[in-house]
Amino acid sequence: VTKEDVFYYVYGILHSPDYRETFANDLKKMLPRIPLVDKPKDFWAFSKAGRKLAELHINYESVEPFEGVEVDMPQDKLQMDAYAFYSVTKLRYPKKDQKETILYNSRITINNIPEKAYEYVVNGKSAIDWIIDRYQVKVDKKSGIKNDPNDWSKEVENPSYILDVILSIINVSVQTVDIVNDLPKLEFDEV
Repeated sequence: VTKEDVFYYVYGILHSPDYRETFANDLKKMLPRIPLVDKPKDFWAFSKAGRKLAELHINYESVEPFEGVEVDMPQDKLQMDAYAFYSVTKLRYPKKDQKETILYNSRITINNIPEKAYEYVVNGKSAIDWIIDRYQVKVDKKSGIKNDPNDWSKEVENPSYILDVILSIINVSVQTVDIVNDLPKLEFDEV
Protein backbone atom coordinates (compact mmCIF):
# COMPACT_ATOMS: atom_id res chain seq x y z
CA VAL A 1 0.00 0.00 0.00
CA THR A 2 1.47 3.34 -1.07
CA LYS A 3 0.70 6.86 0.12
CA GLU A 4 -1.06 7.39 -3.19
CA ASP A 5 -3.31 4.37 -2.56
CA VAL A 6 -4.25 5.83 0.84
CA PHE A 7 -4.92 9.24 -0.70
CA TYR A 8 -7.32 7.75 -3.24
CA TYR A 9 -8.91 5.60 -0.50
CA VAL A 10 -9.72 8.81 1.38
CA TYR A 11 -11.12 10.41 -1.78
CA GLY A 12 -13.29 7.34 -2.33
CA ILE A 13 -14.52 7.32 1.28
CA LEU A 14 -15.42 11.02 1.07
CA HIS A 15 -17.75 10.15 -1.82
CA SER A 16 -19.44 7.26 -0.02
CA PRO A 17 -23.17 7.92 0.49
CA ASP A 18 -23.04 5.87 3.73
CA TYR A 19 -20.19 8.04 5.05
CA ARG A 20 -21.83 11.32 4.00
CA GLU A 21 -25.18 10.37 5.49
CA THR A 22 -23.79 9.03 8.77
CA PHE A 23 -21.50 12.01 9.38
CA ALA A 24 -23.53 14.77 7.68
CA ASN A 25 -23.76 16.95 10.80
CA ASP A 26 -20.09 16.45 11.73
CA LEU A 27 -18.91 17.31 8.21
CA LYS A 28 -20.60 20.70 8.47
CA LYS A 29 -18.75 21.56 11.69
CA MET A 30 -15.28 20.00 11.57
CA LEU A 31 -12.68 18.26 9.47
CA PRO A 32 -13.69 14.80 8.28
CA ARG A 33 -12.62 11.73 10.24
CA ILE A 34 -11.85 8.86 7.92
CA PRO A 35 -12.92 5.37 8.99
CA LEU A 36 -10.84 2.29 8.28
CA VAL A 37 -12.56 -0.61 6.57
CA ASP A 38 -12.12 -4.15 7.90
CA LYS A 39 -11.63 -5.97 4.61
CA PRO A 40 -8.65 -5.40 2.30
CA LYS A 41 -10.92 -5.83 -0.74
CA ASP A 42 -13.04 -2.89 0.51
CA PHE A 43 -9.90 -0.77 0.96
CA TRP A 44 -8.91 -1.48 -2.64
CA ALA A 45 -12.44 -0.86 -3.90
CA PHE A 46 -12.44 2.60 -2.28
CA SER A 47 -8.90 3.33 -3.42
CA LYS A 48 -9.59 2.34 -7.05
CA ALA A 49 -12.88 4.24 -7.07
CA GLY A 50 -11.15 7.28 -5.54
CA ARG A 51 -8.48 7.12 -8.25
CA LYS A 52 -11.15 7.00 -10.99
CA LEU A 53 -13.07 9.86 -9.39
CA ALA A 54 -9.96 12.02 -9.00
CA GLU A 55 -8.95 11.41 -12.61
CA LEU A 56 -12.45 12.31 -13.75
CA HIS A 57 -12.72 15.42 -11.57
CA ILE A 58 -9.24 16.77 -12.30
CA ASN A 59 -9.51 16.26 -16.06
CA TYR A 60 -13.17 17.22 -16.40
CA GLU A 61 -12.49 19.54 -19.35
CA SER A 62 -11.24 16.66 -21.51
CA VAL A 63 -14.15 14.29 -20.80
CA GLU A 64 -16.23 13.55 -23.90
CA PRO A 65 -19.89 14.66 -23.94
CA PHE A 66 -22.42 12.17 -22.61
CA GLU A 67 -23.76 9.96 -25.36
CA GLY A 68 -27.39 10.81 -26.04
CA VAL A 69 -27.20 14.48 -25.07
CA GLU A 70 -28.17 16.57 -28.08
CA VAL A 71 -27.10 20.09 -28.95
CA ASP A 72 -29.53 21.94 -31.19
CA MET A 73 -28.06 24.87 -33.07
CA PRO A 74 -28.55 26.43 -36.49
CA GLN A 75 -26.29 25.16 -39.23
CA ASP A 76 -25.55 28.66 -40.51
CA LYS A 77 -23.32 29.39 -37.52
CA LEU A 78 -20.33 30.01 -39.77
CA GLN A 79 -21.93 33.22 -41.08
CA MET A 80 -21.25 35.02 -37.82
CA ASP A 81 -18.26 35.42 -35.52
CA ALA A 82 -17.74 32.13 -33.64
CA TYR A 83 -17.22 33.90 -30.31
CA ALA A 84 -20.49 35.83 -30.78
CA PHE A 85 -22.31 32.64 -31.79
CA TYR A 86 -21.24 30.74 -28.65
CA SER A 87 -21.40 33.70 -26.27
CA VAL A 88 -23.52 33.23 -23.18
CA THR A 89 -25.32 35.76 -21.02
CA LYS A 90 -27.20 33.49 -18.63
CA LEU A 91 -27.76 29.74 -18.89
CA ARG A 92 -31.21 28.62 -17.79
CA TYR A 93 -33.82 25.88 -17.86
CA PRO A 94 -37.01 26.35 -19.93
CA LYS A 95 -38.99 25.86 -16.70
CA LYS A 96 -37.80 25.36 -13.14
CA ASP A 97 -38.57 21.62 -13.13
CA GLN A 98 -37.60 20.95 -16.76
CA LYS A 99 -33.94 20.08 -16.25
CA GLU A 100 -33.51 17.74 -19.21
CA THR A 101 -32.99 20.89 -21.29
CA ILE A 102 -30.66 23.86 -20.87
CA LEU A 103 -31.17 27.03 -22.88
CA TYR A 104 -27.57 27.99 -23.58
CA ASN A 105 -28.34 31.16 -25.51
CA SER A 106 -30.91 32.25 -28.13
CA ARG A 107 -29.31 29.96 -30.74
CA ILE A 108 -28.21 26.87 -28.79
CA THR A 109 -30.20 24.38 -26.71
CA ILE A 110 -28.86 21.31 -24.90
CA ASN A 111 -31.41 18.46 -24.75
CA ASN A 112 -31.76 14.94 -23.31
CA ILE A 113 -29.75 15.59 -20.16
CA PRO A 114 -30.18 12.44 -18.05
CA GLU A 115 -31.84 12.85 -14.66
CA LYS A 116 -28.95 10.90 -13.13
CA ALA A 117 -26.57 13.77 -13.95
CA TYR A 118 -28.27 15.88 -11.28
CA GLU A 119 -27.57 13.29 -8.58
CA TYR A 120 -23.93 14.37 -8.34
CA VAL A 121 -24.15 17.11 -5.72
CA VAL A 122 -21.36 19.41 -4.55
CA ASN A 123 -22.13 21.60 -1.51
CA GLY A 124 -25.88 21.25 -1.88
CA LYS A 125 -26.11 21.80 -5.66
CA SER A 126 -25.66 19.55 -8.63
CA ALA A 127 -22.44 20.13 -10.58
CA ILE A 128 -24.57 21.22 -13.55
CA ASP A 129 -26.37 23.81 -11.41
CA TRP A 130 -22.98 25.15 -10.27
CA ILE A 131 -21.96 25.63 -13.90
CA ILE A 132 -25.28 27.31 -14.72
CA ASP A 133 -24.85 29.64 -11.74
CA ARG A 134 -21.20 30.52 -12.42
CA TYR A 135 -21.10 30.77 -16.21
CA GLN A 136 -23.15 33.93 -16.65
CA VAL A 137 -22.34 37.57 -17.14
CA LYS A 138 -22.54 39.39 -13.80
CA VAL A 139 -21.63 42.86 -12.63
CA ASP A 140 -20.66 43.35 -8.99
CA LYS A 141 -22.92 46.06 -7.56
CA LYS A 142 -20.31 47.55 -5.23
CA SER A 143 -17.23 47.56 -7.44
CA GLY A 144 -18.87 47.63 -10.87
CA ILE A 145 -16.49 44.88 -12.01
CA LYS A 146 -17.93 42.75 -14.79
CA ASN A 147 -17.43 38.98 -14.64
CA ASP A 148 -17.84 37.67 -18.18
CA PRO A 149 -17.19 33.94 -18.76
CA ASN A 150 -16.98 34.62 -22.50
CA ASP A 151 -13.62 36.28 -21.84
CA TRP A 152 -12.26 32.90 -20.75
CA SER A 153 -13.32 31.39 -24.09
CA LYS A 154 -11.16 34.01 -25.79
CA GLU A 155 -8.33 33.39 -23.32
CA VAL A 156 -8.21 29.67 -24.17
CA GLU A 157 -8.89 30.45 -27.84
CA ASN A 158 -11.93 28.17 -28.01
CA PRO A 159 -15.24 29.87 -28.88
CA SER A 160 -17.24 26.82 -27.73
CA TYR A 161 -15.35 26.42 -24.42
CA ILE A 162 -18.37 27.04 -22.15
CA LEU A 163 -20.59 24.68 -24.18
CA ASP A 164 -17.84 22.05 -24.13
CA VAL A 165 -17.50 22.36 -20.34
CA ILE A 166 -21.24 21.91 -19.80
CA LEU A 167 -21.30 18.82 -22.02
CA SER A 168 -18.26 17.41 -20.19
CA ILE A 169 -19.76 18.10 -16.76
CA ILE A 170 -22.92 16.20 -17.70
CA ASN A 171 -20.81 13.11 -18.46
CA VAL A 172 -18.56 13.63 -15.41
CA SER A 173 -21.69 13.78 -13.24
CA VAL A 174 -23.17 10.58 -14.68
CA GLN A 175 -19.86 8.71 -14.39
CA THR A 176 -19.39 9.96 -10.81
CA VAL A 177 -22.85 8.71 -9.83
CA ASP A 178 -22.09 5.31 -11.39
CA ILE A 179 -18.76 5.00 -9.55
CA VAL A 180 -20.28 6.13 -6.24
CA ASN A 181 -23.18 3.68 -6.59
CA ASP A 182 -20.65 0.83 -6.98
CA LEU A 183 -18.79 1.65 -3.74
CA PRO A 184 -18.91 -1.00 -1.00
CA LYS A 185 -21.38 -0.48 1.82
CA LEU A 186 -19.88 1.09 4.95
CA GLU A 187 -21.04 -0.12 8.33
CA PHE A 188 -20.37 1.78 11.52
CA ASP A 189 -20.51 0.26 15.00
CA GLU A 190 -20.91 3.58 16.80
CA VAL A 191 -22.03 6.94 15.61
